[in-house]
Amino acid sequence: MGFRWTPPRRLNGSENKGALRVDFCEVYPCGRGLAPDTPTQPSIEGIPAMAIYHLSAKPISRGAGRSATGAAAYRAGDYIHDERTGLDFDYTHKSGVLHAELILPGGGSADRAGFWNALEHHHKRQDAVLAREVEIALPAELAPEQRQQLAVDFARELADRYGVAADVALHAPRPISDAELERNPGQHHETDRELGRHNGNWHAHILLSACHVTPQGELGRKAVELDPIHCQRHRIANLAERERARWADLANRALEQAGHAPQLDPRSHAERGFAHEPTQHLGPAAAGYERRTGQPSRKRLDHDQNAEETRQIAEELSHLDDEWQQVNRALRYAQGHAVEGPMAEIDRAEIERGLTAAAAQYHDWQQQQALKEQVEAQYRQWRAEQDRLQRQEQERQRLEQQSQHEADRQRQQAEQERLQALQDALERQRQAEQRQQAQEQRQERQRGYDLEM
Repeated sequence: MGFRWTPPRRLNGSENKGALRVDFCEVYPCGRGLAPDTPTQPSIEGIPAMAIYHLSAKPISRGAGRSATGAAAYRAGDYIHDERTGLDFDYTHKSGVLHAELILPGGGSADRAGFWNALEHHHKRQDAVLAREVEIALPAELAPEQRQQLAVDFARELADRYGVAADVALHAPRPISDAELERNPGQHHETDRELGRHNGNWHAHILLSACHVTPQGELGRKAVELDPIHCQRHRIANLAERERARWADLANRALEQAGHAPQLDPRSHAERGFAHEPTQHLGPAAAGYERRTGQPSRKRLDHDQNAEETRQIAEELSHLDDEWQQVNRALRYAQGHAVEGPMAEIDRAEIERGLTAAAAQYHDWQQQQALKEQVEAQYRQWRAEQDRLQRQEQERQRLEQQSQHEADRQRQQAEQERLQALQDALERQRQAEQRQQAQEQRQERQRGYDLEM
């Protein structure tokens, strides 16, 4: 899995003078990109790879135009025919799927296509959440069979703990071509004998059913413990918050058993006392753009700009706080109060000028904050409109597909009816010919009788 090295940088600000900043990356599934930061350096010989902690959870929702059958087929590299929509999801030629296994509570298993089709029929709502996906980064230090055992054991725990089905799929890192490395020579990469050059992102997808499942595979009621809205209403930890520490414990234990030091820490940067901001997921579109062009994406540039604005605001607040402390200290001294440390004579006019300047700077900061909040509100409104338009487009495509399927079905039915009508006409014609032939035979026999008489 490796680490991403960032050149040390000096931190700005009066409290951080002389401090160095060294950032490590988060590893995201499916090679969908690293967070915005300075360009990474390639792997360095002699420095061991460092396990990176990553666990995230997200829904698979029908309202977003997704299906459990399609998600399961893609992650497992399998073929599934969706009985509800009539669509075929064929990912049997997908590379990089190392292992896939469907686990039921109690350790049992089931046919993947049959189970997820049954779940699609089980959920009736058009906006139903069909499954919850847990993505985890697997330590590169472990052997392939150890990574598989670790991921499968974790999936089995989730299935038993929440009483749901867990479809786990292990994926190999994304290969890095010579052309891609030439366009972006600073990206992190590793090389091994089997896969060649890759990005070091060993990971697994665990698809959890959104409803309870019996050990025999029968579907039940909604698993509310997996619903973040339910957890928020009842003020309890959600799925990701509950499982972060458990995954770190399992992964560290596996590292110890393999002879490596435990390295994974599920705590946030703030909880660990890190001053720098955590990295942010770019997403497949932005990461793909950077791989193709070797240039920073718009999302990376926006993130860097927001980070710089946040840093500048923090510096201004720090300066304002320092000035306020100085003015407050001077006022206390002028009023005759004891003040720690030496204090020279201060003119009251100087104090008033300092207060006026501090108030003006604070007013300017308030205006900047209001402007920033206004821009953020406009961006959220624009983002909501884009999401609405995307949902409309997905719904339009879905309706077109349904309309196409219905038209095909009607054409097939009409063709069958036409063929049946043709067969019925031929049958009636054959019967009429038989009746005519029988009548002619009777008439022939009657003429023979008449001649004999």
